[in-house]
Amino acid sequence: MDVDAALQGAVRALIDACKLDPEHKDLVGTPARVSKLWRTSFLSGYAMDPAQILGDLVVGEAPTSLVVVRDIPFAGMCPHHLLPYIGKATVAYLPGEALLGFGRLADLVRCFTARLTLQERACSEVVDALMEHVGARGAGCVMHGEHACLRIPEQRHGTSVVTSAFRGELKDRAALQDGLFA
Repeated sequence: MDVDAALQGAVRALIDACKLDPEHKDLVGTPARVSKLWRTSFLSGYAMDPAQILGDLVVGEAPTSLVVVRDIPFAGMCPHHLLPYIGKATVAYLPGEALLGFGRLADLVRCFTARLTLQERACSEVVDALMEHVGARGAGCVMHGEHACLRIPEQRHGTSVVTSAFRGELKDRAALQDGLFA
């Protein structure tokens, strides 16, 4: 059975388990819509390869200063409650021998957040990929997210989660780290 059919079947089973009428005008087509959303937004990162995303390097004279890209949008799915979280990431790296196109950093964030994963894990995976595949001297990622699993059950309106990860030269340089939280 293909993924689309399996997801649609699971959504139909959930509707049935809730004792709702799957033929109700509001629910007709829901299994197909949910399947498409999950495949394109919450599971698409599994098909993305960080080595391929980061493979198109600009080799040559790389600056020694920090490269920072802010406000990269992300959407993920909490594996504990199967509820979404959304937010923005700041990604930075100290170039080694090569530079990246700025869009590659946004693609990398999507690669690791469009999965069933924790925000903390995605944050770490972004910096680990930069260190491994780009040869960065240092890398950092700060993610600000709003999690439905915090907001819905206990009505914690306005709650946000901030995660960060730093490797290489950024790990011990507080002044550079502080700039990513701004």
